Amino acid sequence: MKRTVDVNIPLGPVHPCFKEPARVKCETKGERVIAAEVELGYMKKGIERIMKGRPWQEVMFLAERVCGICSVIHNMVFIEAMEQISGIAVPPRAAYLRVIVNELDRMQSHLLANFSYCYTIEHETLAMYLLDCREQVMDALERLTGARVTCAYMIPGGVRCDIHAEDQVVLRESLDRIEKELHRYASMFGNGPMIALRSRGVGILTPVAAREAHVVGPTARASGIAEDRRIQHPTYKQLGFTPVVRYDCDNYARIMVRFDELFQSIRLIRACLDGLPKGIIRGGGICKAGEIRYSGEAPRGELTYSIKTDEVGRVVEIQIQTPSIMNIEACCHSMIIGADSIADVTATFVSADPCIACTER
Repeated sequence: MKRTVDVNIPLGPVHPCFKEPARVKCETKGERVIAAEVELGYMKKGIERIMKGRPWQEVMFLAERVCGICSVIHNMVFIEAMEQISGIAVPPRAAYLRVIVNELDRMQSHLLANFSYCYTIEHETLAMYLLDCREQVMDALERLTGARVTCAYMIPGGVRCDIHAEDQVVLRESLDRIEKELHRYASMFGNGPMIALRSRGVGILTPVAAREAHVVGPTARASGIAEDRRIQHPTYKQLGFTPVVRYDCDNYARIMVRFDELFQSIRLIRACLDGLPKGIIRGGGICKAGEIRYSGEAPRGELTYSIKTDEVGRVVEIQIQTPSIMNIEACCHSMIIGADSIADVTATFVSADPCIACTER
């Protein structure tokens, strides 16, 4: 049976609310969206093909360049996969330092995601506050690793550099300041009447639909699915990590999950600083031949590297499964469908925090 469609409305690929190019093609009947489809392919890099045949020392840097918004976790998952293949142990101090840097990177990614959402619903004041807060996190990353985006901090058997006593003091002061500001911003978002009108009950993703689409990350946890790869990570287990979950299943819940996880990241970083073991930061080791499928928790959900190496640590085969493709699929087939206005489409799409750079690697 043929659908009655009043108009086809394409959003993107260049759109002021999208961080990266993507086209969402919507079919509407009156104001209501009855179908949606995403069109990708505007920034394909072919980075997996570039990685093949190269030594791990080069692939380590290439992995970070899959995505500039979540580069640290790409570095971390690749390095930990190589350590699993080669039986390389990580000193306890280095393991804690990895968590600190990884959580700082998660914080800046979540702040950018929430900035984008607030900008999309035209709450530009809160958006700018969040962007300023993100700059403070980026400064902390630069102080600890020497770079703001592509840090190359993890290496097989440890990390590149230690954290000094004065850096710990500055980091604690920054966290105190950021946490105070975040309480204010989270309250502005949580209690703002305009935000409620644009966010509550919009972009519903039921737990059943989320599981059918294999949704991951904050998008899944906002629909009541308590899945997070950090639960299985030995260092996070030591820190008593538990996932943040909400059950409203809408745009509001997805943004609030990220706010909740920002406070959680601050607690994890403080716990690492408080219990930072003494000792070396590099245990050494040689990368060997092997094959593995290894996962970690990126800011947007489960990130998986499937790697095969030869006897000198050269990457023979590699496949990367990033989280955004499942979330984008659920967004177009579940969350956007039934939107009362085309204006809700951009907000809902941005609420899922799609990373096109990862998706089109």
